[in-house]
Amino acid sequence: MVHHDTALQTTLARTVELTGIGVHSGAPVTITIVPSEADTGIRFQRTDGHSGPAVPAVWQSVAATELCTMLAGSDGRTIGTIEHLMAAFRGLGIDNALVEIDGPELPIMDGSAVEFVEELDLAGVYPLNQRRRMIRVLKPVRVEINGSVAELLPHDMPRFEVDIDFGGSVIGAQSIAFNLTPGVFRKELARARTFGFLHEVEALWKMGYARGSSLDNAVAIDGDRVLNFGGTRWPDEFVRHKALDAVGDLALAGHAILGLYRSYKGGHRLNYQMVRTLMSDSSAYELVPAPAAADHAPVREMALDERV
Repeated sequence: MVHHDTALQTTLARTVELTGIGVHSGAPVTITIVPSEADTGIRFQRTDGHSGPAVPAVWQSVAATELCTMLAGSDGRTIGTIEHLMAAFRGLGIDNALVEIDGPELPIMDGSAVEFVEELDLAGVYPLNQRRRMIRVLKPVRVEINGSVAELLPHDMPRFEVDIDFGGSVIGAQSIAFNLTPGVFRKELARARTFGFLHEVEALWKMGYARGSSLDNAVAIDGDRVLNFGGTRWPDEFVRHKALDAVGDLALAGHAILGLYRSYKGGHRLNYQMVRTLMSDSSAYELVPAPAAADHAPVREMALDERV
């Protein structure tokens, strides 16, 4: 793995194309990820029908957070299920790219971010001649929604501490804590799949959603058992996926966040409200130049630690 000066912004070294199905539409979809210039950020552009404007992947563009994180452009066209690709961009330290998509939602792939990561790694990260900036958290910021709690605290690394509690014997209470680096993201988060309870998926089917959902792209739970052949990829795959989602959703701040993100019983709505609350308070953060070499310090020093 070739390392670049992590004080510099990045894009891809070449164009990437992936094809899959949309988890809600069940329809085939292709995305093309195109290298972009410095300070353009991550943008999404629908290529089906008329050619509308590119939509910046920032919190101001968020249109919905119920079943996934969805963006909407100035023309009203939406782009859904962006969180896993956004997590891959943030996890690997890719700042600028244009994602062209020929449908209303990104392909779900296997329900995780691993296929995005593999293709992005094959393309390679290309450094740009422009300094990267980060959002430094200056004071504690907190959000509560119906028993779910999130907070951002000052910290000298991008750090996540995620707790979930679904009850029951399959998931129960799980916790994960890590400093976000490309090595940790690839090894500990990228392969964690989305999950759901069978009765909830059946209800979504009746409403016309989750048409593409299957055991090929989600961990399905029925009562006290996992339906997928081979079970889970980790005993705590559920909280790892919630952490993956949080990485993707917090990327909508527009820059990497230099701070500690804690969440309890979180989801897309809580993550989005956390970003919105932070960015709406100019006294809670400042934009600072990224420190060199922070992203690729030895992984053993940044290793995952789980709180029991």
